[in-house]
Parts: sequence; C-alpha cells; structure tokens
Amino acid sequence: MGKIQSVISTVRHFLSEAKAELKKVTWPTPKEALASTSVVIVVVVIVSIFLGIVDFGLTKIVRLVLS
Repeated sequence: MGKIQSVISTVRHFLSEAKAELKKVTWPTPKEALASTSVVIVVVVIVSIFLGIVDFGLTKIVRLVLS
C-alpha cells in the first residue's frame, strides 16, 4: 500500500507543478495564432513544391541513366 500512495503522491505533485507552469504561459491571441498558422501553411506549401520538383528531376535523371 505504501508504494501505491507514494506513486499517487508523486503524480499529484507533478500535476500541481504542471498546472502552476501552465499559468505562467503567455498564450497567443487569436490573431497571433492565425498569423503563425498562415506562415506554417505557406512554408509547408513552398517546401512541398520544392521537394516535388527535386523528386521529379531526380526521377527523370535516374530513368535516363537506367535506360
């Protein structure tokens, strides 16, 4: 029984500290969150296009070498 109570005590302590840390967090405003999300989406699209072009080019090169 002592071990279970120790584990429960440790978990409670962890959760109370986590709650205290979350109160210190500066959460973004909806406008900031939207701006950050937009930047991430634009960067993902740009990187996807770049990788698609590189993949297409490398595929053509490999086909030329192997044929």
